[in-house]
Amino acid sequence: MKRTSVRSLSTVFFFLMVFMVFTVVSASAATRVGVVNLQQVLDKSTAGMAATKRMEAKMQQFKTSLEREKRTVLALQRNMEKKADVWNDATKKEKLLELQRKKRDFRVKQDDANLEMRNLQEKYLAPIMKKLEVVVKEVAKARGISVILPNTTVLYFDKSVDMTDEVTRALNRKIR
Repeated sequence: MKRTSVRSLSTVFFFLMVFMVFTVVSASAATRVGVVNLQQVLDKSTAGMAATKRMEAKMQQFKTSLEREKRTVLALQRNMEKKADVWNDATKKEKLLELQRKKRDFRVKQDDANLEMRNLQEKYLAPIMKKLEVVVKEVAKARGISVILPNTTVLYFDKSVDMTDEVTRALNRKIR
């Protein structure tokens, strides 16, 4: 009951804040708004493509290693299913423990790979995002734009306010 009312209040508060922001923006005739597709900037910029290439190479290494490990686990499981009828209880128990260890090791390796990929994203993309923030501010000032929003948060925008290509070019010049 309380959780629902808190959620309702926060939703109402959020929409009031959005309404106030758009009222302030529309009240000022000099306010100009721009939109940028951040994912496209990262995908098409030289630095973003280089970072993506490095991360994809590492991801492929993990994928190959994990695929090999997965095949080993599946082979062990098939072997158990085939031979379980002829093994005594002690052997069955031993093989089951071995299979459980292999599965656990596989999950740990998957988790480690995911963690390392997140760390690589931080390592390669964080510096680009810092420079991108500076570039967006510079482009906005040069064009006299007061507000720049990511295109994913905007329901509709005219293509004339899309600054993605301009920001990508500016980022490429900045990172050279």
